[in-house]
Amino acid sequence: MTTGSRFRPDRSTVGRRGFLRIGGGVAALAALPPALTACSQDGGGSGKVRVVGVADQQKPVEELVSRYRAAHSDAAFATSFAPTDQVQTVLRTQLAGGNAPDVHVLYPGSGSAMSMVELARAGLLADLSDQPWTEKVPANFHPAYQYRGKTYLYSAGSSVIGAIHNKKAFAEAGVEPPRTWDELLDVCAKLKSKGIIPIALGTQTPWVTQLITYALVPNAVYAKDPGFAADMASGKAHFRGSGWADALGKYQELQRRGFFNENPNGTTYEQQTSMVASGRAAMAVQVSAVLAGFRQAARDPQDLGMFPFPGGDDPGKLWIPAGIVVGLGVSARSRKDGAKEFVEFLGKQENIDRWAQSVAAIPFKRGATTRTDPALDGFLPLIDDNRAVPFMDQSWPNAEVQPAHFAAVQDLLAGKTDIDGALGQMDEAYGKKS
Repeated sequence: MTTGSRFRPDRSTVGRRGFLRIGGGVAALAALPPALTACSQDGGGSGKVRVVGVADQQKPVEELVSRYRAAHSDAAFATSFAPTDQVQTVLRTQLAGGNAPDVHVLYPGSGSAMSMVELARAGLLADLSDQPWTEKVPANFHPAYQYRGKTYLYSAGSSVIGAIHNKKAFAEAGVEPPRTWDELLDVCAKLKSKGIIPIALGTQTPWVTQLITYALVPNAVYAKDPGFAADMASGKAHFRGSGWADALGKYQELQRRGFFNENPNGTTYEQQTSMVASGRAAMAVQVSAVLAGFRQAARDPQDLGMFPFPGGDDPGKLWIPAGIVVGLGVSARSRKDGAKEFVEFLGKQENIDRWAQSVAAIPFKRGATTRTDPALDGFLPLIDDNRAVPFMDQSWPNAEVQPAHFAAVQDLLAGKTDIDGALGQMDEAYGKKS
């Protein structure tokens, strides 16, 4: 998931299978809130640096814009924010039309139409390689930040996928966060017996479909074959015949046992959030970047915690997904010096830390004063022990595989396909040229 995130979409502007596809240009623009068609802060004057971000990152972006302006009294910004589906659809249209914002949301790696590789390949991004912060990016993160040796993405660090849980709901059922798959099934059964939905699932919002798969694939695939992504790229491996089938099988088992809410395909991300925040549901498999939104929806933010979602039988060998979070890029057509200067400002360690803490991420470079969100404490040992793999889509070769995955999961949940058919759809999409 370039989720990383790619998060918090609203389905009102795109079809079920069209999350990342660009189409319906004028109609899509007409359906957007005014924030993307007219800048929301400080107007849209031609002398201002226009920044368009995704809704879940509005807080850190606006805070850091304010800090930048405090140190640069002549700087002027116009900021806009919207849900992911809307941002992706409109920004790609604007980039192609030459009227893109100066600084805009950008996804790591290569798995979506708004990913760093896709836009850099098209010549739509400015090179940021001369900025000091780029030298701090660890080499294993380069594929997320760089294209052909040049850095085009600014991102504060990585987020993880796990189970956001309501502590009161767990206490009511007398259960603790599970550490193995069998323990998870037992916990879910006890929650269900107390009338609590074990796992809230909102797959009407397409990006939510992928998260349980991504939580399970590290154990089912990468713990046994760390080189699987490279084997896929070379044609030596495929989704079919791999541990992906085991992961989707576990996904189906959760549904078969009645551990999801009714009609996940008719439930949105916002409804999923509300269910967990209120305690009607005990947990949701989600990316840490949206933890702030869950807390905001809860009566008491301290009611919510997060733990690694167990996909295996040995806690000592648990693997987790950890992907570079959504960041920012600078349009290649921007002629405002302040655009690059602002991104360079974001690359200072204190600002990396501020952004990362705001979205419950782990900074790509930890400083002496770095403090991560306490909810991530259970994930840090696994990352430090190299038992974390990037979100799967960040290494996919084109923007077709992710929507194929979305559709495959929705079809599995609806009983319209089986696991072999779902993985066949994904293999077909993977083989398409970018």
